[in-house]
Amino acid sequence: MNNPQLQHKTFLLLLIVVSIAFGWILLPFYGAVFWAAVLAILFAPFYKQLLSSMRGRRNLAALTTLVLCLLIVIFPLSVITASLLREGAAIYQQIRSGELDFGAYFQQIMDALPPWIVSWLERLGLTDIFSLQDRLSEAVAQGSQTIATQAFSIGQNTFDFIVSFGIMLYLLFFLLRDGVALSARIKQAIPLSSEHKRNLVGKFTTVIRATVKGNIAVAATQGALGGVMFWFLGIQGAVLWGVLMAFLSLLPAVGAALIWAPVAIFFLLTGAIWQGVTLIAFGVVVIGLVDNILRPLLVGKDTQMPDYVVLISTLGGMALFGLNGFVIGPAIAALFIAAWDLFSAAAEEHVQ
Repeated sequence: MNNPQLQHKTFLLLLIVVSIAFGWILLPFYGAVFWAAVLAILFAPFYKQLLSSMRGRRNLAALTTLVLCLLIVIFPLSVITASLLREGAAIYQQIRSGELDFGAYFQQIMDALPPWIVSWLERLGLTDIFSLQDRLSEAVAQGSQTIATQAFSIGQNTFDFIVSFGIMLYLLFFLLRDGVALSARIKQAIPLSSEHKRNLVGKFTTVIRATVKGNIAVAATQGALGGVMFWFLGIQGAVLWGVLMAFLSLLPAVGAALIWAPVAIFFLLTGAIWQGVTLIAFGVVVIGLVDNILRPLLVGKDTQMPDYVVLISTLGGMALFGLNGFVIGPAIAALFIAAWDLFSAAAEEHVQ
């Protein structure tokens, strides 16, 4: 005896089970799948322009776009990573040889502090230079061990990285070539009205593009400016500190100041007044101006989300998903806001 309602529930259960199973299969390579989709969204407009100029030859247009993506995104990242590893190894050797003596730097700071601050630190037990040196040495040793472990792990996982990278490029090619048809099928499968589907998909793609382009542009600009200023002031490891500032610039509001502000304070406390004042002025006026001008224009304006929502969703996303979270977090937040806006609008229409 046919029961349409039972058949519908059974089909929904089957759909949920196979979807979870498919997601489970993709889980080991979720980073490759995720970034293939993100890059496809970013480079889709360029692909469409190429497709029209190449008279509809989809394979050639997708392949050309893929090569462009490699040149614009992946090659510069490889060069920066190589420079970062080289500079990090040099700083590590300087720490081991004693050329970089953090104990001496700490003593310089303590000598420059006012007596009332020193007495307050004494009550907290933070003025024992030998104890702090021991802690620092222990932290450096643990950090060295962690770096060695990670390096060994990277060596072991080189094959996995190459496979993931290949999967990302492979998927990117087909997502570029068949993205329009795939997007249409996904829209068709979503059980919502055409207007709601158009709003949600448009919001998702807008947030992805704005978050990636905006945050990366801001991070690259702030990291480059900070690295150049550190190099100008003669601070060792300018590339390393520039990369750290770029990474921290993914966090709105605080960002690069977590790096340059302590260095500027150290300069002021140790008598390097012009270096400290220069770094503070440059950090507040130039680096801070980049965050205050570019981020609202490139991120907040397109996503139409408040800065505090962007900050919280970015922090939460990175806490859960690592570096991928700076895109995933704001995207989920944008979909959350868009879904509730649609629900509120539908509820108002129902009441009226």
